[in-house]
Amino acid sequence: MPRVVVLTNPTSGKGRAARMRDEALPRFHGAGWHTTTLTSRNAEDAVDLARVAAAERPDVLVVCGGDGMVNAAIQALAGTDVPLGILPAGTGNDFARYFDLPLRDGAAAASRIINGSVRTVDVARVGERYFGGVLAAGFDAVVNERANRMRWPRGQMRYNLATLAELRVFQPLRYVLELDGQERTLDAMLVAIGNGPSFGGGLRITHGAELDDGLLDVVLIKPVSRLELVRTFPKLYDGSHVTHPQYEHHRVKRVTVACSGIVGYADGERFGALPLSVEAVPGALAVRA
Repeated sequence: MPRVVVLTNPTSGKGRAARMRDEALPRFHGAGWHTTTLTSRNAEDAVDLARVAAAERPDVLVVCGGDGMVNAAIQALAGTDVPLGILPAGTGNDFARYFDLPLRDGAAAASRIINGSVRTVDVARVGERYFGGVLAAGFDAVVNERANRMRWPRGQMRYNLATLAELRVFQPLRYVLELDGQERTLDAMLVAIGNGPSFGGGLRITHGAELDDGLLDVVLIKPVSRLELVRTFPKLYDGSHVTHPQYEHHRVKRVTVACSGIVGYADGERFGALPLSVEAVPGALAVRA
């Protein structure tokens, strides 16, 4: 009998995660799977619970929540052969999108886990931490910082307001990059480092990034006017921004990004102030989907 541990962030998606978990559990039981359910209180607690669960070597560790919960599980599962399963209940759900998982439908997502196969994919490492999606360091990270300081409103609207506020004052930033040992100094609106192709709920900033090529995709958006930034933003949804003359793309095994006063975010989590060094870790994560 397969054993599955289901780890839930009950506040994810304004309580949607608890509902999705309750939709998924009957599917697991009906398929003859033995389930253990765990509930996290916060991100740090989620990582601890994921590590405890992984040590028991279940057939799958399933997380029910958003990209933050996926990130917590990656900390525990990277470098092991315990597969990750996802019941996507967050706002962005980018890592789940990489596998075309059903969003906000717990029963359908559980069926994908039950009937799916295991795929081995890369992760990216920053010091002792891992991420599966995109690390952003620039305009988008500044927006995240502002949004995290705001008490109101909640949800996506808070980020929309933070974006508008930053657009009024944002100026290009001076970066120092080291791309597989080659140093460059340049001005840019943002630098994004992708293990996967998207962040922010389907914004394909590192369009073309592959999860199993052993490389990081580094994208630079060089200086543009505020109006041009607004015009270009919708193109991120289909990846057509790659034709913009101020777009630049590199594939590397390791990158260091430095910029004064900028904080890096990955998988929606604050990874810390720059400089940060990121390296690809090929084949480090098993995903069942």
